[in-house]
Amino acid sequence: MDFAFSDEQKMFRDTLYRYGKEEIVPLCEEADLKGEFSHEIWNKMAEMGVLGLPFPEELGGQGADIVTCCLAGEALGHAGVDGGSLLAWGAHTYLCACNIFNFGNQEQKKKYVPKLASGEWIGCMGLTEPGSGSDAASLRTTAVKKGNKYILNGSKTFITNAPVAEVAVVFATLDRSKRHEGITAFIIEKDFPGFSTGKPFHKMGCKASSTSEVFFEDCEVPQENLLGNEYGGWQIALSGVEWDRSTLLSPFLGGSIYSFELCAKYANERHQFNRPIREFQAIQHRIADMKIFIEAVRLAIYRVASAKDNGVMLNPLQAAVNKVYAGDEGFRMASDAVQIFGGYGFMHEYPVERNFRDAKLGAIGGGTSDIMRMIVSRIMLM
Repeated sequence: MDFAFSDEQKMFRDTLYRYGKEEIVPLCEEADLKGEFSHEIWNKMAEMGVLGLPFPEELGGQGADIVTCCLAGEALGHAGVDGGSLLAWGAHTYLCACNIFNFGNQEQKKKYVPKLASGEWIGCMGLTEPGSGSDAASLRTTAVKKGNKYILNGSKTFITNAPVAEVAVVFATLDRSKRHEGITAFIIEKDFPGFSTGKPFHKMGCKASSTSEVFFEDCEVPQENLLGNEYGGWQIALSGVEWDRSTLLSPFLGGSIYSFELCAKYANERHQFNRPIREFQAIQHRIADMKIFIEAVRLAIYRVASAKDNGVMLNPLQAAVNKVYAGDEGFRMASDAVQIFGGYGFMHEYPVERNFRDAKLGAIGGGTSDIMRMIVSRIMLM
């Protein structure tokens, strides 16, 4: 398969790479050290239009295809933008705004998408709960129809952007006995009565994304904020997870390229035993494995993106294969990068240290590697 990019796409990627390196990367170390969401980085992303890439121009977007969206994630990661800022972008654009754009009615699209595309509002998606992570169908947050409102009760956890978001796509059940068939989606604004968020978590990696619990205590949601149809939330949730297990991997690809280039440069400059460490076979093999990983993940990502642009839905098997490989092997590559740098790789001043912490989320978020292997085995052994 040939995933050739147009000259316009190549120019876009190069422009965004330079912008990220010059305008965003200088802000990333401070955001990571503070462990706080950076509104300054967010505004930089908004200025370049990446927050609204996949949406039509009439809704404030750029009208970009999915391949171009992937190129944006790759370019920013390659430039050295931290994983937390890229995670915040992905949760906002693909898990919140895309769900509203793909499943909302015209009134909902006009009300929410332009504000999300411009970055005026920040979005998040609430699916995971304390007792239902990988088993999302067992969620306990309930919704009860009362007059022209739905009343939600329950909680969510590990919700990226929750502490800073103005709007959330949230999943609740109208009938727990139906499991996934009872799930319904809602658009919730932060000022709705009964909605609140917890304190931001202190995380190991992706620290510049703000993550917390979300609480619903008789939360009042107007009927017009029902997203899609009653009992239709599961398909919306799957759509978001599909992004998470496929196209959202592009920033991991970019970050891997960034680490690879840092390691290649360091292997040429660092001398031990009177010769550059590039001459040691152990270093050569690690560098080779990095390049092999990058090429394999690039092929997987753009295969999915190209298929999506041509109207082919990603099947669960391919999504799981991509996710587990990118997550597990990406973390191994990040670990090898630290090893190549040795003691310096253990220091925060060297970006491979931050990349190592950020990379661990790839094997956890959006479905753990263990769950992905379970999905693959079930499909293959049916």
